[in-house]
Amino acid sequence: MTRTPSPTRPHRRGRARGALLCAALVAATLQTSAAPASAEGPGHHGDRDCVRTERPLDGQARKVLDIARKAKKDLKLNSVEFKVTLDGREVLTDALGESMTGVPAQPDMHFRAGSVAFAHIGTTLLQLVEEGKVSLDDTVERWLPDVPKAEQITLRMLASNTTGLHDYVTDPAFLAELVPHPFRQWTPNELLAFPYSHSFWYEPGTSWSYSHANYQLLSQALEKITGIRIDELLKERIWGPLGLRNTQNNFTPDIPSPVLHAFTSDRGIYEESTFWNPSWTTAPGAVITTNICDLARSARAIGSGELLSPRSYRTFLDPGTVGLGGATATCPATICLKQTEAAHFGLGIIVANTWLVQNPSFSGYAAIQAYLPSERLAIAVSTTKTADTPDGNTAEDVATLIAAELAPDTPLTIV
Repeated sequence: MTRTPSPTRPHRRGRARGALLCAALVAATLQTSAAPASAEGPGHHGDRDCVRTERPLDGQARKVLDIARKAKKDLKLNSVEFKVTLDGREVLTDALGESMTGVPAQPDMHFRAGSVAFAHIGTTLLQLVEEGKVSLDDTVERWLPDVPKAEQITLRMLASNTTGLHDYVTDPAFLAELVPHPFRQWTPNELLAFPYSHSFWYEPGTSWSYSHANYQLLSQALEKITGIRIDELLKERIWGPLGLRNTQNNFTPDIPSPVLHAFTSDRGIYEESTFWNPSWTTAPGAVITTNICDLARSARAIGSGELLSPRSYRTFLDPGTVGLGGATATCPATICLKQTEAAHFGLGIIVANTWLVQNPSFSGYAAIQAYLPSERLAIAVSTTKTADTPDGNTAEDVATLIAAELAPDTPLTIV
């Protein structure tokens, strides 16, 4: 879960950072059906499949709309985009507020989706395991010989955040460089130098701690294993099969039109952050943008294991993380978060009270994809801020309120 650092307060690891993230595991999609986007592609207005739900609304949709409107007001949000589906049926798609002054938010607008890509990468890894190309317990020295303790670190550890590598996103030295230079283009080697400068929190595989370094390395490993660049690999195995035609990697800070603009006070003043460089958020090739309909589709497909065998889906939800974590002499409880059945990190997904979640939040953008298998309920929300919006992932806050209405017996609890 990528969270934007602030120059005026300590960086907070997203409340749902890692299954705990979501459930407190720390640090960092998509539509009612696989309906394809407009033939014009993501760079144009005209995604005729991602539009507001036709009026009049039924009672359930009206309740969701009322919740979103109230949340926008209470949280002082600039915009709220959301799509909710139940058993694959659209409940409501809508967008409230503005992208920019005088420019209404629209459901087809594109925004940054950050760690949503981690769930896609984890799913891709499990597909390769199913095909016999690799084992989750293969160590990485074959593909990544220069990684410290490469002979101990496995693909499973990278995907489940159990390597013990520090998270560069919360490293004060990294933040000191990032905050004053939001347009800087970062390379993987520059980013990995920060965790490599620290000793491991613990021996690989013996605990749990969130680190963006793990998905930098896992992306590199998958490229070596398949011989395919990670953006092409995700397009081939995830975005294409699911019809996510408005989800794509961006090698530059550009966002395909139409754009949902973002604003933040992270540097002490309220300023536009739409085109701040996201190269630090994850590996080149996995820096994605999407729209709210793709996000809802991703929530449902990834959350239900649509692209995995039943056995792989079980591993996706718990690759062995449950029971790990907890404070030790070398790792504080705020880093080595306790992984429980109710709140833990899977292979790129957060498990929170049986909800399956990813919740990116950085550079003024906040989003969440959440899926409740027992109800086949998918919730996708994206929010942007005003100068008065409170700290935290406000998309989580909106989704939690919607979940309370539609699934009152199973709260969406992200700690």
